[in-house]
Amino acid sequence: MRPLLVLLAALTAVPAMAERLTLDRIYGDASLAGASVRNLRVSPDGERVTFLRPRADDQYRLDLWEYNTKSKATQRLVDSKQLVPNEALSIEEKARRERARTAGLSGILNYFWSPDGKQLLVPIGGDLYLVDAAKPENARKVASGSVTDPKISPRGRYVSFVRDQNLVVIDLKSGAERQLTTDGKGTVHNGAAEFIAQEEMSQTTGYYWAPDDSAIAYRRYDEAPVPVVRRFEIFADRTEVIDQHYPAAGDPNVLIDLMLVDPATGVQRKVDLGADKDIYLVRADFSADAKTLVYQRQTRDQKRLDLVAVDVGSLAQRPLFSENSKTWVSIHNDLRFLKNRKAFIWASERSGYNHLYLYDLDGKLLHPISRGTWGVDDVLAVDEGAGKVYVSSNRDAVIDKQTYALALDGSSADKPARITQGDGWHDAAFAGNGKLFVDTYSNPRTPPQVSIRRADGAMVEWIEKNELNANHPYTRHMADHLATEYGTMKANDGQTLHYSIIKPANFDASKRYPVFLFTYGGPHSQRVTRAWGNYFDQYMAQQGFVVFRLDNRGSGRRERAFTDVLYNNLGKHEVEDQVTGIDWLAKQSFVDPKRIGVFGWSYGGFMTLRLLSAASDKIAMGVSVAPVTDWSLYDTHYTEQFVGATPKGDPEAYKRSGVFAHLDGMKSPLLLVHGMADDNVLFSNTTLLIDELVKRNVQFDLMTYPGAKHGISGRTNQRHVYGLIESYFKRHLAETPAK
Repeated sequence: MRPLLVLLAALTAVPAMAERLTLDRIYGDASLAGASVRNLRVSPDGERVTFLRPRADDQYRLDLWEYNTKSKATQRLVDSKQLVPNEALSIEEKARRERARTAGLSGILNYFWSPDGKQLLVPIGGDLYLVDAAKPENARKVASGSVTDPKISPRGRYVSFVRDQNLVVIDLKSGAERQLTTDGKGTVHNGAAEFIAQEEMSQTTGYYWAPDDSAIAYRRYDEAPVPVVRRFEIFADRTEVIDQHYPAAGDPNVLIDLMLVDPATGVQRKVDLGADKDIYLVRADFSADAKTLVYQRQTRDQKRLDLVAVDVGSLAQRPLFSENSKTWVSIHNDLRFLKNRKAFIWASERSGYNHLYLYDLDGKLLHPISRGTWGVDDVLAVDEGAGKVYVSSNRDAVIDKQTYALALDGSSADKPARITQGDGWHDAAFAGNGKLFVDTYSNPRTPPQVSIRRADGAMVEWIEKNELNANHPYTRHMADHLATEYGTMKANDGQTLHYSIIKPANFDASKRYPVFLFTYGGPHSQRVTRAWGNYFDQYMAQQGFVVFRLDNRGSGRRERAFTDVLYNNLGKHEVEDQVTGIDWLAKQSFVDPKRIGVFGWSYGGFMTLRLLSAASDKIAMGVSVAPVTDWSLYDTHYTEQFVGATPKGDPEAYKRSGVFAHLDGMKSPLLLVHGMADDNVLFSNTTLLIDELVKRNVQFDLMTYPGAKHGISGRTNQRHVYGLIESYFKRHLAETPAK
């Protein structure tokens, strides 16, 4: 259950003419964020910075743009509508986009540079195009037929992709297409990541190129052992019956193999993953010289993660080391092989904080690269020549994200050099050589600004300054914009909790206001950040609500002592912390403690139900969207990781972690919302809750969206669901008439 990213942001300054923010405007054709960009990349030759940008007339359709570092010009490289006017997506691609949380977008969602920086590979509408960077108008189609997960090989000889459950390559020299696998059909898939890997393990691909183009390591999985869930996807005009292999907690997972194939000959070899077949194959990576393949194998209980090295020539294996935990071992994508020495960088939370370590290829620890009471978010780049590793972290402020440089030799392990300087949120995309990076920066008073910078942080050039001037689309709304304030409070075990608050429009400290409390609360997610804010939060504050968020224990980007508390008892400590926040709100002179409402989606929907059950005396109403109600209905990897067992292994843990054992306390009004084609948090979570509430004679309100998946995506659905949430809060938290 990776966090659902619902809305982008907007804030601050004072324009000459004002216009109230409306839901129609938020979900209109044009984006309020200004010239926003995504998927920023520096070309291998360093001459271009490319990115995806929404169309001026459609914020949900993306085109490919470039900034040329020589000419200093910004231009559109590929117009998605000219390339493919009308997209027809396969079932597989629709599912992949749902996993990637991009189901509401169209046009160009991804692209890839050739190693020489002269061509780009652009997938759109199931087809695949090669684009000459110098002459983008001459884009040529190289593959079609529901192509997914395309790549250009590291040396640039091949284009690879998955089609009809098989792995395919095209030799760009001869133009010949070769299907490397042939058994992909029915329950057998080649080169793709299984449902669990996509949804819970952040694996967007199922195959991995050797750096010299000599081999591909790929996942082959058979989902025959996974039970079939028969789902009814109810649309406005029809009902479709979907047989989905869905591995609920305690169920068998897919049978997974790791294969090696020569793209030139098609010769296949199988890597032995060990005697235990009930494992997770996390990922596989080649060493810089392509002679060693390292795969990550996680036990079913997720308390051990093994790194195993395989000699590519002989397939002989040697264990490198294992990570172990009493709760769970977190997985990541931060394994980096060095090119100039036989060593690799590895991230581990063994100290209680996520830090980097340098190992040799025999698994011997050489030294820590980082250490201290702070943690690394991600490895951004490695510049071996300069001896530096660039990372993102919240070292200086939990609610911020900054870029730092660490010495590869470990000499600055406890004192990284901060590269980005503006307090707030920085997302950095580095060039392959680590010499340049593109910085996307925002704070509560600065919309996302994109600049090219040298590795030391020095400015090179703006790509998009995105100033809040007379031409910015949010300018007319700035007069009504409200500031976000930040603070901390203590959990009952003494740990620090961060919160944000927006006071309502025309704030009068002598008055008491209702509260719109947004919660997510689950692992992997941080919702209190010093970044460009959320439109709906801003809108609700302008409607007269105090808008409040609090990151409870268990939330993401924190140390293990903070996250581990939810283990084996989901909801307990998260609810305690949210109630701590509610108690704090109730003591504020400007809050009406009888008019506090809660809204959450996905894990937040689960939290809303648990909060109403635990504290209906303090919470006046709640809106729960797409909630998990019974964790035995949710998937294996996520659920067993945090509940810590299977339903048969520890039924009491599932009982106390769910919703049904706590419903006696639910007294406040509830609006329950769910998409009727949700393949992530299955609709049965809501139908079971409906049945139980009916049996208890508990009145509630219900809204279901025909054909909608977990994100209830699309502008009309989003406009409606957020209008519904607003209406429910206003209906139940309207000011009580004076007596």
